[in-house]
Amino acid sequence: MSVLRLGLCVLGVYSMFLLWAVAQERLSVPFQHIDGQSTHKFKSALFIGTCQSFLSSLSALAYILIRGKSGSSLSSLLGLDLASMSQANGSSNSKTNGSSSTKVSINGHAHSSKAPSHAPSSTPKALLLRYLQISAFITLAAPFGFAALSYITYPTMVLGKSCKLVPVMLMNFVMYRRRFAPHKYVVVAMVTAGISVFMGFGNEKPSKASSNGEQGSHGQLIGISYLLVNLILDGAVNSTQDEVFVRYKVTGQQMMLWINLFCTLLSTALGTLPLPHIPVIHPSSGLQSEFANAIGFIRTHPSVVVPLVQFSLTGALGQLFVFETLQHFGSLTLVMITLTRKMFTMVLSVVVYDHKLTLGQWAGAGIVFGGISVEAWVKRREIHAKRVLQEKEKAKIKSL
Repeated sequence: MSVLRLGLCVLGVYSMFLLWAVAQERLSVPFQHIDGQSTHKFKSALFIGTCQSFLSSLSALAYILIRGKSGSSLSSLLGLDLASMSQANGSSNSKTNGSSSTKVSINGHAHSSKAPSHAPSSTPKALLLRYLQISAFITLAAPFGFAALSYITYPTMVLGKSCKLVPVMLMNFVMYRRRFAPHKYVVVAMVTAGISVFMGFGNEKPSKASSNGEQGSHGQLIGISYLLVNLILDGAVNSTQDEVFVRYKVTGQQMMLWINLFCTLLSTALGTLPLPHIPVIHPSSGLQSEFANAIGFIRTHPSVVVPLVQFSLTGALGQLFVFETLQHFGSLTLVMITLTRKMFTMVLSVVVYDHKLTLGQWAGAGIVFGGISVEAWVKRREIHAKRVLQEKEKAKIKSL
């Protein structure tokens, strides 16, 4: 049964996020107008993010209600009854993956954390404020990632997004003064070197550079700058999630629900208010509503509907498979699945959209994924050592 469940989880993560990646790249290129004479790009990252976060919050709520324990109160199911949750789940996470707690980000990248210490600020209000903080980071990060695709190719974006360890370490140090094991700095060096090799040997221009005369080096600099902002905000998301799992006893599905709910509210507010032009965040001009422009674009470019629905639906369903994997097989298994999934995503992008990668770029990608594999291998050894120690302690207790 466990093998079958693992197979279904792997199939779910691969199929949903590979389709999600194809739809994401399709949303970054121009769509044909209904007049058949012109093409235009869909620029509303806020609208795209709102669609996905709304469906993700609904899927998380359905998961919680279906899988929740019968007789539990609504506040307990939603992760707001912190006292009873602490008593009920005291040892569940340690059984899951050999550590005392687990976390996962919105996009499926997993990290483990230590047991929660219930500080005086561990209240439902403080927890909701943390969720709101994470949602604000995500809402701001998404438009920068979307905008970067106008200046860099999608394989470059995938490779950069695979390197979250760098901004996560940076933001953990800056925001919470955490230190890291020496091997993590080796991984960071490999990832940085691989990205440099990949960018240095690249000669393909993204859609915007080829269509309006953007200079290759200048456009790539803009794209990498946008990607760095996106990764730094993602690092703030991951480090804050670490802090939430250290302080509170919540499940991944509960975090998924609240973060996506707050993301929906924030992006809806930004999208409906007649704000002035804000580069990347609010591309509409003349105090216009971002959502009004997005709906108008959909009416005149109906071909955008299919990839938009595909992106939102596969993202929401993919997260459920991510959390199911995390709950039953632990963060190590999830890391290995997401690592290989990102490699397949890059290969799929090359095949579907006919990107041309040089031999040097493939070598750079290999260095990056090699560095990430080192991190996964070290983590596997650490978890195995903890399990051996736990078995020895159990044997000693039984002998008494």
